[in-house]
Formats: sequence, structure tokens, C-alpha cells
Amino acid sequence: MHKLRWGVLGVARIATTKVIPAMQRCALCEIAAIASRDSDRAEQAAAALNIPKAYGSYEELLHDPGIDAIYNPLPNHLHVPWSIHAAECGKHVLCEKPVGLNAAEVRQLMAARDRSGVTIGEAFMVQVHPQWVRTVELVRGGRIGTLRYAVGTFGYFNDKPSNVRNVLEYGGGGLMDIGCYPIKVSRMVFGEEPVRVCGSMRRDPAFGTDMLTSAMLEYPSGHCAFSCSTQVAPNQSMQFYGVSGRIELAIPYNAVPNRASHIRIDDGSDILGSGIVVEEFAPCDQYTLQGDAFARAVLDRTPPPVPLEDSLANMAVIDAIVRAAESGQWERPQT
Repeated sequence: MHKLRWGVLGVARIATTKVIPAMQRCALCEIAAIASRDSDRAEQAAAALNIPKAYGSYEELLHDPGIDAIYNPLPNHLHVPWSIHAAECGKHVLCEKPVGLNAAEVRQLMAARDRSGVTIGEAFMVQVHPQWVRTVELVRGGRIGTLRYAVGTFGYFNDKPSNVRNVLEYGGGGLMDIGCYPIKVSRMVFGEEPVRVCGSMRRDPAFGTDMLTSAMLEYPSGHCAFSCSTQVAPNQSMQFYGVSGRIELAIPYNAVPNRASHIRIDDGSDILGSGIVVEEFAPCDQYTLQGDAFARAVLDRTPPPVPLEDSLANMAVIDAIVRAAESGQWERPQT
């Protein structure tokens, strides 16, 4: 069985602790090389993770003919430039979320994809997790009746000035880092695009990044409301409410790979939750599933799990929330 040979740009924590180990368990992926602007860091990461090749520059990796695809976990402001460069070098690209800083950048990346003929996708691993696949199936199948609204939260505490999530020019802030998730999953479950949004932001006085963002998305058939924060006790939640029931995901985004996942389905019979049924999903690593799904798309020449058209729609909502927070008015996403 042919495996896609991967190179990793950078030694970001998400890559070295989560994604690379998970992809090394893929049936269709082989992590063949890793690069850093610091050759010592690249060699240390390669040794620790048993990766055959280490490069002291991103350029060297992109010009390696033995690499088929690139995983890009660089800081947000480097996603589009290096993903475009990778595409120009003939490499397929799986880029971390958010795939760009704004919708205009995503359009640039789409143009590079179309010119080069490679596959480029955004690494929203939730797209392929069984708990989300099942949630979409249940809602579309009418299990909770017509979907009326979704409510979500996502937050953690990080006030370190040097952290990339707190650097404005790097695309830091809560909305870009974690607010993108409730936007993504609400679009995925509603199966629609928001027609307009409103939002409010509170920015850190030192960093300038949003440390608290709340937004409401108006869909043709309902609403999604969410809050996200980078300076709050760790939390995450997502619930979907229909006319005859609701669905709640216990750990919606950072599902633990070695533990079962659960969704709760409430038939709405009473406020005590007497009608709740719990569905359990066997332990799985969503980064492994993501890697194989992307590789399969490349090998079969089919769209990746999260194509750039989907990324553009998600980024257009993020842009609109930023505009709404500034204008104090409803804003329409513009793709």
C-alpha cells in the first residue's frame, strides 16, 4: 500500500506532541522529515520522534523530492505564505487552522492550489471525529426535530506575552485560535452558511488581541451563539437544540484519544433530563483519522475533508465578527 510521505514545517508543540505521533499511526502516512529554522531543534525533534530526516530550513524540506505532502503548523501569519510556497514546489498541504488571517488570504491560497494542481486542506480535525459525524447524522435525520439554535463555549488561560496566541501581528487572539471551532461545527451541523453576524470583543490592553469574544450567527433556519476566551478557566462545550430535543457533546473539540467519547441525546421529555440517552464512541485519535482522510483524498484525487472552499466560508464569518465588534452592527460574511 502506497503511503503519502510527509514533511513537517517547524517544531510547534501541537505538531510534536499531538499531530506527528498520531500520524505515525496512520495507515496511509509516513512522517519522513521535519524542518526548523534552527537545525539543532530540527535534529532534536527528529531524534525524539524517530523521523528519518531533519532540515535546518523550510526551503530545504520543500525542495526534497522524497516529500509528497507538507503539514504546516506554523504561527497563523505564516500559514498562507508557506502553504503557497509548498504548493509551488508541488507539495500537497494540510495547514493548521485558521488557514489564513482573513478571507483575502484564503483566496490567495485557493489561487495557488488551482495553479499548482495540488491538494490543500485545513486541519479541522473535528470534521472526521466519529462523535461529530454522528451528531451531523442525528440532526440531519431529525432526531431532535428542526434545529433551532446552537450554543458553545471554548476557553483557556494564557497570559504569556511571548506566546504566539498573544501576539497581534501573528494572528493571535481567542477568535482566531478557538472561536473558529464553534463557527466551523455550527456551519457543519446546520448545513448552512450564516447570513449575518453580530459580535463583541474585549481586547487585552497589553497585547491588543481579543481575550474575550462573543458572537451570534444567524442562519437561515436558526442561530448559533458562542463565547471564547484566552483568559478564563479551561472549558469547552457545544449543544444543539431542536424543536423536540437536544444533543450535547461532552468534550467537543479536544476529545481525549485514549478515552471513549460521548454525546448526550435528550428527547426533551422533562427538565430533569429523564429522557437522556448517551451514545459512546470507542477511543480514537482524531489526528490519526485526519491524516488518513487527507492522504486518501490525495491518493484518490478527491476533495480533502476540509477543502479551501469551506475554509473561505469559515474565515468570512470570522472577518464579519471582527467587523461587527468594531461597528456595533450586524455584518454579512463576504466570501
